[in-house]
Amino acid sequence: MIGLDTNVLIRHLVEDDPLQTRQVAKLLADRCSEAEPGFVNRIVLCEAVWTLDRTYGYGRADIVRVLEALIFTRELLIEDREHVAAALKTYRTHKIDFSDALIVEINRARGCKATATFDRRASRVSGFVGVN
Repeated sequence: MIGLDTNVLIRHLVEDDPLQTRQVAKLLADRCSEAEPGFVNRIVLCEAVWTLDRTYGYGRADIVRVLEALIFTRELLIEDREHVAAALKTYRTHKIDFSDALIVEINRARGCKATATFDRRASRVSGFVGVN
């Protein structure tokens, strides 16, 4: 199994650099399969969302669409796929960062009754509690 860094994943998603896009396509074709998928960890996903938003101007709906497609790509193994999917649902319907949505899902899965935050937007989402 080979892990994918954020910059490799971004090249795969946005295809804005012809040389690197070809290199990533070859890497994925040669090294990633259903039997031995490429690994995408949670940090890479959070960085990818930030990059798609801030650098490429993707809207929330486009980011959700891209990540949902990644989740169902058989040649990629998404770390905590079920938590990522749940975080995407929260991210789609609330004005919070994807990383915050993922934090609350992971914490919930680990037995946390709530996640304490100073983030006012996040504190209005189920699973978070505001710190006063």
